[in-house]
Amino acid sequence: MFKKAINISLVFAFLMTFSSNVNAQKTEMTTKEIITKMLQSIEDVHRFKYSLKITERGKKGMNYYESSVKLNRHPRKIYLYIKGIELLWLDGWNNNKAYVKPNSFPFVNLSLDPLGSLMRQDQHHTLHQMGFDYFGDIVGYIAKKVGNNFDSYFKQESVERYNNRPCYKIVINNKDFGYENYTVGVNESITSIARKLRVSEYMILEINPKLNDYFDILKKGQVLKVPNAYAKDVTLYIDQLYFLPVGVKVLDDKGLFEQYDYFFLQVNPKIDDAEFTKTYKDYKF
Repeated sequence: MFKKAINISLVFAFLMTFSSNVNAQKTEMTTKEIITKMLQSIEDVHRFKYSLKITERGKKGMNYYESSVKLNRHPRKIYLYIKGIELLWLDGWNNNKAYVKPNSFPFVNLSLDPLGSLMRQDQHHTLHQMGFDYFGDIVGYIAKKVGNNFDSYFKQESVERYNNRPCYKIVINNKDFGYENYTVGVNESITSIARKLRVSEYMILEINPKLNDYFDILKKGQVLKVPNAYAKDVTLYIDQLYFLPVGVKVLDDKGLFEQYDYFFLQVNPKIDDAEFTKTYKDYKF
């Protein structure tokens, strides 16, 4: 009787283990499925709140920024708080300029062009690239470009906690990363070229020392060096609940190029329309 009980227990344990393995196989996602779901999640979300830490390579070393963000995607509305500085931008409002309360002289509210020199300075991106759409477009472009070689470029390395969130860690390795010549066409700018090729405009500036800033006038027939991909390596930490990239780390042939870390992410929170106005009770415009 005792022996029979042991046998039954062993069979039960085996069946439970087998069942667990089968369920794990059913729920395990491939790298392509994770990336596909991430891109779909970026399309499906409407609003965000988050804190953002930015690390970007600049002309004199690494630059660091932190901000609190409220973002509505359609229509696009943004509120930023950066160490006493407040910024409000709404599509079609204020002549498409950002309304800014500085935390220094001249201590009066300013209307600034998001693409202008005062707002861009030594930064890699503008207000228009905030959120997840921009990097989603880059990742989607890479996936489409590599086609059937997807698994040679996209690797799922682990499941780990990142920014206090359970995440899939996926590395995109552009093993053939390098630079090539590009001949400027009619009415092209550094920004338009970067957008067309899905590469970083800041990287174009870096590798063309004769260019001073984003606003240099380019001439038709001028030859520039451009990267053949957005980066050599891109590491994505994709949140397992929201399937959004709460961490993005970008490396080129020189090392760390830029890194973006999202904290306290809220997806589709309730945000009153008043929170995208300069008269909102909690703001100091």
